[in-house]
Amino acid sequence: MLIKRREFLKISSLATASLMMPNFLKAMTLDEALVPNQKILVVLQFTGGNDGLNTIIPTKNDIYFRERNSIAIKDSLPLNDETGINPALSYFKELFDNGELSVMNNVGYPDPDKSHFRSMDIWHSASRSDEFLETGWLGRFLDEECYRCEHPTQALEVDDMLSLALKGENNKAFAFKDPKRLYQTSQEKYFKSLYDHHHDDETVSYLYQTLGSTINNADYIFEKSKSKKTEQTYPNSQLGKDFKTVASLIKSDINTQVYYLSVGSFDTHVNQNDRQKKLFSDINEAVKAFVTDLKNNGVFENVLLMTFSEFGRRVAQNASNGTDHGTANQMFFISGGLKKKGLLNALPDLQKLNEGDLIYTEDFRKVYATILKNWLKADFSKVLGWKNGVYDFI
Repeated sequence: MLIKRREFLKISSLATASLMMPNFLKAMTLDEALVPNQKILVVLQFTGGNDGLNTIIPTKNDIYFRERNSIAIKDSLPLNDETGINPALSYFKELFDNGELSVMNNVGYPDPDKSHFRSMDIWHSASRSDEFLETGWLGRFLDEECYRCEHPTQALEVDDMLSLALKGENNKAFAFKDPKRLYQTSQEKYFKSLYDHHHDDETVSYLYQTLGSTINNADYIFEKSKSKKTEQTYPNSQLGKDFKTVASLIKSDINTQVYYLSVGSFDTHVNQNDRQKKLFSDINEAVKAFVTDLKNNGVFENVLLMTFSEFGRRVAQNASNGTDHGTANQMFFISGGLKKKGLLNALPDLQKLNEGDLIYTEDFRKVYATILKNWLKADFSKVLGWKNGVYDFI
């Protein structure tokens, strides 16, 4: 059977939704639902380097206002006597007051890299800054925990392409943007006719097999996504739609334990405040709808939403009313099952900088180790090679 180049590209495009390894290329059984009260992790990536100092604001720090004379946030919502949160994150303030949000300040890693691509790779792979890994921290979690998994949907990314964070040595997550669109594409007569096709060429045969796996999983995800329709109204933003998809799956009996979302870009070199305000407003409304949905369905205690960005911004503003690439940043943790709430540690020290950049105090790999051990119940030392303990906020 000969295929035209255009048809080959269509097949390739659909196959990238799964990027499965050969041990997953078979018809899948569908009885691997999560056990009751299984903990679920939702990761929200702030792509582009969010400015942490204009997110969690040191309201009594003269250095902050001096170095940011035109972009400092002066109407922040108070968290305590010396700290505020960006007013566009009003629902985060509500979560903070309710004891449903924790903030880890000044998170980073040694010898930070200011390249978007390299720093994101470091966060995704949980590598040292001088180490290059081809697997991600959540992908290696799948390698450790899913060697017996019958259905490769233990981790899902709501995107068209799979991030490094979810690629393991043997197991990988499944990436899709919209369950219905993925299902409709997979059900096209042309694709279905290729399901049982075999080819002597190993690469082409692998592509056909991967396509067959994708068709199986597209059907499974779509059925689960519509099994428990939500009555919650979500904003019409892309992030709102993505959170609605995740909520619908969480409320079903799908076997997924990790969900991965992204929003951005936060690369605010010019006119930062307007751009950040728009992004924060979208995030604020989407997270509000998501958490409300989880609460109304009694699952908020078992879901942890974690945010991160590949780096923060420099302390001083630039000449374009923006900020340039920096280093350390904060992370948010939202859940009904937090052990410690509020500000988990001190704000960054603006008197001790490294050539204008923040000096990190908390290693992001310790945060990952905490998530793996205390929330996902995994062996963090095998996944990360991390030996320096964990936190106790979850």
